[in-house]
Amino acid sequence: MSENSPDSPRTTPADHSGDLRPPRRRLGWGWRLLVGFVVFVALLVGGGWLAWSWLNPFGEDVIDRSGPALLQSIHDLSRFEAASGDFQVVVDMEKDAAFLPDAIKGERTLFVAAGSVDAYVDFAGLGGDALKVSGDRTSVTVRLPRAQLEKPNLDNKRSYVFAQERGLFDRMRDFLSGSPGDQRELYALAERKIGEAAVAGDLRARAEANTKNMLESLLKSLGFTKVTVEYVASP
Repeated sequence: MSENSPDSPRTTPADHSGDLRPPRRRLGWGWRLLVGFVVFVALLVGGGWLAWSWLNPFGEDVIDRSGPALLQSIHDLSRFEAASGDFQVVVDMEKDAAFLPDAIKGERTLFVAAGSVDAYVDFAGLGGDALKVSGDRTSVTVRLPRAQLEKPNLDNKRSYVFAQERGLFDRMRDFLSGSPGDQRELYALAERKIGEAAVAGDLRARAEANTKNMLESLLKSLGFTKVTVEYVASP
């Protein structure tokens, strides 16, 4: 039989211009259910996490219900703040039990305290003889009380507990009470030490010198050629 016979079967050449990739396989119902379940669990977990972070049942919000500050009194200040000293002290406080080792009962705290002390000259109690002017109004003598020191002012932002060692009983006490150890003693001791350092230093002498320079400049600008400032002890 001839190849060109009309009865012979014809073969159609392959069309190479089309897509030769293998046909896609469709997922069965089992795989579809598995993928849907995984997506559902992911959405459920994500939504629960968002709801938990938004509600935050164990979180706490700070609510300030304090009332406004009430003005109780007003005092006219008649003092010259002439100098200020900045101090820092390390407080080493230790509490020991008489018959127990430190590991059982005892406490030692290193507290770094920073604060300032102001020195001032009080003009409120000046009498009529505090100012003496010469007849020709060219010289003046001013008599002032000695400089005084303000109470030490601790800076809470720069004061902190550096190290602390506590016995077993002390740790259990703080844990059961639900509050940290009282630090009022540390602050009181730090204020006392800073106050002692201010008294021992030259802060008051610096304040008196600054006050004298201020008065000399002020009175000379008013026309006095000689200005004398004397400090006397308070009665």
